[in-house]
Amino acid sequence: MKKVGKPVFFIVALLIVFLTVTSLTGITTQYGDVSKTWLKGADSIRWGIDIRGGVDVTFTPPAGVDATEDELAAAQAVIETRLINQNITDYEVYKDTAKDRIIVRFPWKADETDFDPEAAIRELGETALLTFREGIELDADGLPTGVTKDTVILSGRMVKSAAAVVDSQTNAPMVSLELDDEGAEAFSEATARLAGSGVISIWMDDVLISYPTVQSHIPDGKAVISNIGSVDEAKDLANKINAGALPFKLETENYNSISPTLGMGAKDAMLSAAVIAFILIAIFMIAVYRLNGAIAVIALAGQAAGIIISITGYLPGIPSFTLTLPGLAGMILSIGMGVDANVILAERVKEELRAGKTLDGAIENGFTRGFTAIFDSNITMIIVAVILMGSFGPTDSLFARLLSPIFSVFGPATAGTIYSFGYTLLVGVILNFLMGVTATKLMLKSLSRFKAFRKLWLYGGVDE
Repeated sequence: MKKVGKPVFFIVALLIVFLTVTSLTGITTQYGDVSKTWLKGADSIRWGIDIRGGVDVTFTPPAGVDATEDELAAAQAVIETRLINQNITDYEVYKDTAKDRIIVRFPWKADETDFDPEAAIRELGETALLTFREGIELDADGLPTGVTKDTVILSGRMVKSAAAVVDSQTNAPMVSLELDDEGAEAFSEATARLAGSGVISIWMDDVLISYPTVQSHIPDGKAVISNIGSVDEAKDLANKINAGALPFKLETENYNSISPTLGMGAKDAMLSAAVIAFILIAIFMIAVYRLNGAIAVIALAGQAAGIIISITGYLPGIPSFTLTLPGLAGMILSIGMGVDANVILAERVKEELRAGKTLDGAIENGFTRGFTAIFDSNITMIIVAVILMGSFGPTDSLFARLLSPIFSVFGPATAGTIYSFGYTLLVGVILNFLMGVTATKLMLKSLSRFKAFRKLWLYGGVDE
């Protein structure tokens, strides 16, 4: 049996205490007016719309319209543009190509009590108004003015297609445009007049999205927009241009609005219940399993801290994860499984001691026997969590792509609240292996080397 040194308990326990404290409080330094966050605390958690309040809406094309993937991507782009135009930047927009749906979630606008969610939904679903205008004259509010306002060269209906491409010689990202006959004629006249130094600005609902310089006369209605920073930017611009040529208006399939008061109340109630439950579990574990129980409580605290760390982003530069009420439920469920794992291990050690094994042999054999049952139950929960994240998460997520052969049959059902449940459940179960099994075993074997902790009754046995 491999020996574990006496200092191991203190190293593992101190590490868990550090992670637990910093996961809650974070570490921020202040020098004059400049503050720097070294580790993010629980106050960095991004609460889901079901907690802080907001709107959940599903858009679809009109009945009988089978939208293509490019058309849905274009519609998604224009919705995102309109959300930003309303100063709503913390949003979620997913497209479900299997069921021709676009799922949109956005929170209540901060410091705005008269926010009308129905009006916002109507504006999001309106057909995009795309225009190509002469020049780039803006007023103080960023709206077109002067010749730019008065001179519309093309409208979105004249654009046959837009696509992100790469220059074959320079590998530079570009957007290729193809216009219909009416658009080609208008574009030919404008580019002949503006060639050399003129600008044709592109607008989406009076929001400027691009302003390329006209380099030469384009008579055939086929043009490219160059000087784009990245391929992703080119795809985004192409989607926005295509959105202006959508042949349909998005319709609202369903929507729900959630009061922030209701959501925060539910969150506070669930957090209070979780804290009370943890305290009661700690008392029970220590009372029934003594030293095993005390070590289990430390491991459970580490498991809870690890889940919080995975949500807050912890280290600067790592984005936080949106936590919903089902996500909180996933945390509680996974910690409950951690309790179950520690109970199984403590019982196995107790059985080995009562069968006459030595303390060291009982710990080793107890963990070996108990791990099989823990592994079976936890791996099942991991599979469930992966399926939930794949079926209820973004359709372009890792798990959705892995499970696409299955979901392609009936289509995914994107629901961010369930995705959050799957995420916290998956993280919690993985941490159960790390904290509930590995860390617990290391701490128990380390403490058992101290003479004061060699008494069998501390582990559920009977001293001779």
